Amino acid sequence: MTGPDIITLGCRLNTFESEIIRDACGQAGLGNAIIINTCTVTAEAERQARQTIRRARRDNPGAKLIVTGCAAQMDPDRFSAMDEVDHVFGNAEKLDPDTYANLVDGPAVSVSDIMAVRETAPHLVSGFDGRTRAFVQVQQGCDHRCTFCIIPYARGRHRSVGMGAVTEQIRTLIDGGFREVVLTGVDISSYGADLPGAPRLGDLVRRLLDGVPGLERLRLSSIDPAAVDNSLIETLGDDPRLMPHMHLSLQSLEDTVLKRMKRRHSVTDVMHLADRLRRARPDVVFGADLIAGFPTETDAMFETTLANVRDLGVPHLHVFPYSERPGTPAARMPKVDKPVRKERAARLRALGETTLSLCLQERTGSSVRILVEKPGTGLSEHFLPATLHGPATPGQIVAARVTGNDGGRLLATVGQ
Repeated sequence: MTGPDIITLGCRLNTFESEIIRDACGQAGLGNAIIINTCTVTAEAERQARQTIRRARRDNPGAKLIVTGCAAQMDPDRFSAMDEVDHVFGNAEKLDPDTYANLVDGPAVSVSDIMAVRETAPHLVSGFDGRTRAFVQVQQGCDHRCTFCIIPYARGRHRSVGMGAVTEQIRTLIDGGFREVVLTGVDISSYGADLPGAPRLGDLVRRLLDGVPGLERLRLSSIDPAAVDNSLIETLGDDPRLMPHMHLSLQSLEDTVLKRMKRRHSVTDVMHLADRLRRARPDVVFGADLIAGFPTETDAMFETTLANVRDLGVPHLHVFPYSERPGTPAARMPKVDKPVRKERAARLRALGETTLSLCLQERTGSSVRILVEKPGTGLSEHFLPATLHGPATPGQIVAARVTGNDGGRLLATVGQ
């Protein structure tokens, strides 16, 4: 191994930060190292992190093994106690080039040096290893306290990246050949509340599309239904370069469960927002995050969520059986049995598969533009995976005609 091998777990924000880590390691000349950028969103995520660490050490016995990210921020001592681990860094330290220079030239940052989450200067990323889509951080942290979520404690308070810095980052990536950019963060819907003039996410999107004419496709990561602003909806209707795929952080679609989760939206709010988005852009499709078997969720409450998800029509469902996260209020609430959680999650996923199948069928005969991710495969504007027939180079956006589907992917022919 001549350079660091970076293993990214969890969210798109971690993906962005892993590229900052890669650049910092290159500047420091750090080699023969494995850096595991962890997630702490659930107890299961931490279990997977420990499993990844053990596997990495088994496969690379002579490498420095470094653990960082949200799980390391929340419980550094636990990871430091693992025999496989050489160094543990928090979320602030992992973005500091001196951290990696110290590993090469002097004593490393120890567990006791991990700081509370703090502000870090914006970092320019020039590329993403092995990816055709670029992820750009527009904010960090979260000021809300959903009862199931530990992330505000791992990432700190909400902080927005200035519009100028986001614009510069996207221009750098476009100059490097990227055709699609995804705006990411912990709570991007709250973008701008801490900036002068309090711009909204929609204002940022409008400025990026107007100010970077070379940006062909702009996509958003998960958005909070309670904070979608009018400007964003208007831009969705006005500019086709904003992709018609809105991923909503729902978690449930039953009002009692939503209140116990301490979410800021109701079922009525979600349905009203979906109607506004569809009126602005009739072809928009939705994604959603959902937790199955949240504490106190009864059979009747789950059936309500299932019916509402069916009515909403969500082809891109991300479903998670509830996983206790120690330190959160939900972990102290009356539990739903784990087999019930799994059964509910399976029913939601089956509904998602049915809705996706219908969405794919509706596009037979239509023209699509596919971002080619690998030879013969890519993503449509609606975030639908596609199998391509015909010449298509990874990184290109190609016009194609949909000839059918295989149940999970579009089948499309390039150039028709």
